[in-house]
Amino acid sequence: MLFALIASPQDSRADDPIGQIKTLSGTVTVTRGGAPIKAAIGDHVMQADEIATGSDGAVGITFADNSMMSLGPQSKLDLDQFQFDTTTHAGVFNSSLKAGTLAVKSGQIVQQTPFAMHVQTPAALLGVRGTEFVVRADGAAN
Repeated sequence: MLFALIASPQDSRADDPIGQIKTLSGTVTVTRGGAPIKAAIGDHVMQADEIATGSDGAVGITFADNSMMSLGPQSKLDLDQFQFDTTTHAGVFNSSLKAGTLAVKSGQIVQQTPFAMHVQTPAALLGVRGTEFVVRADGAAN
């Protein structure tokens, strides 16, 4: 039965973990399939999850390509699309910051393919080419 557990790097399903919560303080929830779950250090995040922090919350997540994202208080981030080939390091990483602050250190996806990571905000779309950046969204669409 071992053969059933082995998948090629391109075989990514929506229910496969794409990252893991490494740091957490205060109130942090992960909404998956419409159901909010209180987050904890060590929890996995999946494609299509929404990560939200309360007024006292902050969270740090490390993704499969070694990208790192940190959300500050009163932030909301949707993990829209994540595909990563562990062999070639090719992939795509799209997220949407709805409100709050986000600090990012890009990983292997951007090293392999510049601009393969995008962060959508209510006012702008950022194509990530560099390695580190911080963005804030006030939550109001322009």
